[in-house]
Amino acid sequence: MEDKTSTLAGKIYVLVDLLTHLPVAIAFKENPYYSDTKMWSWLKSCVPSNTLLIFDRGFYDFRQFAALVSQDAAWITRLKKASYRVQKTLSNTPLLVDQIIELGHKQGKAKPIIVRLIEVKRGRIWYKYITSVQSPSELPPYVVADLYNRRWRIETAFCLVKRLLGLAYIWTGSLNGIKLQIWATWLFYAVLLDVADNVADELAIETEQISFEMLFRSFYHFNHAYNQGRAADLIGYLTSPLNRDLGIVKYQPKSRTRMVLDLSPYPDLTKAQSP
Repeated sequence: MEDKTSTLAGKIYVLVDLLTHLPVAIAFKENPYYSDTKMWSWLKSCVPSNTLLIFDRGFYDFRQFAALVSQDAAWITRLKKASYRVQKTLSNTPLLVDQIIELGHKQGKAKPIIVRLIEVKRGRIWYKYITSVQSPSELPPYVVADLYNRRWRIETAFCLVKRLLGLAYIWTGSLNGIKLQIWATWLFYAVLLDVADNVADELAIETEQISFEMLFRSFYHFNHAYNQGRAADLIGYLTSPLNRDLGIVKYQPKSRTRMVLDLSPYPDLTKAQSP
């Protein structure tokens, strides 16, 4: 019996809006092993001025970081192991250190750049972030950490598109067919997000509290209700108290408390002056 093994169809790059969760730009490469370092030109061409970018550590290049700043784009990413020299300490507490540093000051291929280093302690671990925004009044330190944590929504978007909407498997081997499937899937993802936003608005909750998987599965039940003449409006059906068993709203434990961000630019000074 012939052994048929699956092959990778290519590699997809997506720039996702952190607020709307919608894709801003999509690029497809036929080579599944295409290097991320070759995508900087595409990325810079997609980014307008006054944009804040949040990178994972796969995109990490001092020269490209400097180029983004030169086109009026700011960025946040996690700090990799690198040499740096502290130029100024903005804030220093047992749970937070906020400093202006010269990154890569030792002799090497990359030209040193001046960035802001924010170190936040959670439990026993210190998490280190760097950003091109050097003013804490413009971007407070805990907001930097919170924004980077929200970068995980990009991974969530890919998970939904691949697992829930079926983009993990390609229907055809032709390049045109692959591109059609990619665009059709992302378009449906955008529609799903739009429905989620409308449901959240109707229920007066945040979109993050909507389960996209259960929302997607609820379309099947609405279709049956529609064909039987029991429902005509999708949003009304999904938000009806009679249909709470659809599980669209994520369960929130009563004991769970939400973290309140410290938006002050200098947390140590703020706490010291408080009564």
